[in-house]
Amino acid sequence: MTYKKRIFGAAIVKSINSNYNADFSGQPRTLPNGIAYATDKAFKYAVKNYLKNVFDETIFVFKSFTEDVKPRTLDENFLNKFGEFPRKILTKEIAKKGKTEIQEVEVTDRLGIAKKLLSCLDVRLFGATYAGEENISIHGPVQVNHGINIWVENYIFSEQIMSPYRNSGEGSIDSEASTLGRQFKLQEGHYLHHFSINPRNIEWYGKQGSQLLSDKDIEKLKEAMSRGVTWYDSSSKAGSENEALIWITLKENSKLVLPNLTQLVEIKPDKRDGKVVLDCTKLKSKITEVKAEIETIEIAFNESSITIENEPGIANFSNL
Repeated sequence: MTYKKRIFGAAIVKSINSNYNADFSGQPRTLPNGIAYATDKAFKYAVKNYLKNVFDETIFVFKSFTEDVKPRTLDENFLNKFGEFPRKILTKEIAKKGKTEIQEVEVTDRLGIAKKLLSCLDVRLFGATYAGEENISIHGPVQVNHGINIWVENYIFSEQIMSPYRNSGEGSIDSEASTLGRQFKLQEGHYLHHFSINPRNIEWYGKQGSQLLSDKDIEKLKEAMSRGVTWYDSSSKAGSENEALIWITLKENSKLVLPNLTQLVEIKPDKRDGKVVLDCTKLKSKITEVKAEIETIEIAFNESSITIENEPGIANFSNL
């Protein structure tokens, strides 16, 4: 069944002695004021990786390689997944020696390409910009903001690491020694990604026969948003885990727009029994104002690391 309701929410990612999203120098990303942040791409990568490997979904915007281990181009990725570009026949009038002739011309079918793209779950969710054989932009229903560290501290530390290989530069004084490197970690962070979901963003494509978001797609997205970071484990991301997911579903015909949830929830600087405390006082107040517009509020959280305080009375709780 086609999904039609709008959703607002927040995903919180805990990062302890970890590097959830590094910049190109290898350090955790920080704003000019020193607050750690993570791009939306980091969170969406974990979500897409979960959808691909747990649900075996076809994911289009994801790095893949040719047989000689080179990253595929955009068009190569399309051809690898779909075999060929859709084509269609156009007729046009051509004037020759005072006469008009009708000719048939085969061209790339732009709508056909869009339909192929929308057969992939990540495109139905997040949209895509295709600048290859044709230029196509699909505004995805799911919009994810950068994750801001809402913890009071932003302590970044570094440590030296040794490679098992020697320096290959024969002219270097270190050519007989193993190479040294450095890695950077954030001591503790709690990144909050605000997100919104509006299925109407791809409604036009549905009217042209493209696949739209279904109830099952949304359920898969919800699971991936609550587990994807924990499930994707790497050396640098070890210690980064999903901590909480706030999921607010509006009634089908509601036109309500909720503010960014980074303004409505906060993590207290003091811990309780070793757990951080997520204070939802402002969120509770806002929900009270717009209660008639809301169908459900779901809060899933890691009971071993976080405590919820002053939560909305109509919220349903579950453990991640």
